[in-house]
Amino acid sequence: MSSATTDVRLRPFRPDDRHGLAKLGDDARVSVNMRDIFPSPYTLEDADAWLARAGDVDVGAFAIEADGVLVGGCGAHRRPDVHRFTAEVGYWLGVDHWGRGIATRALAQLTDWCFASTDLQRLEACVFDWNPASGRVLEKVGYTLEGIQRRAVCKRGRFGDVVIWARLR
Repeated sequence: MSSATTDVRLRPFRPDDRHGLAKLGDDARVSVNMRDIFPSPYTLEDADAWLARAGDVDVGAFAIEADGVLVGGCGAHRRPDVHRFTAEVGYWLGVDHWGRGIATRALAQLTDWCFASTDLQRLEACVFDWNPASGRVLEKVGYTLEGIQRRAVCKRGRFGDVVIWARLR
């Protein structure tokens, strides 16, 4: 585990993030906690594809920096139709940056930004049951556990529950 982090900030992704994204994302311990759209292995081509579309995310997609170094990403995606005032938030970090409070600080910034910069009334997150650390991050940022969707996902041949967390404006 690395030393304490002094500065965590969100910023737009940049073209020069490609090598960092590929290095951070190319770890099965990261991708097992992500939806299948997150590539595994994660190549430079995958990083380029993400960078080409990151600006099109409807609410926002941000690089997470800790002490000036790219360590992961986060963002919010608005849900459609009658759910249009709700967004799903997500976040991920490279393994070397786990356990340092970075995800908590990044999610707090993302949450504050969403409520200050948009008309969103609700933010929600879906966490796989095998990733309780992510639930602790959400709880620390003031999200409330709302429920569990049993056997709702299949990742790498394993069925699991989805734990739903939410925070209201």
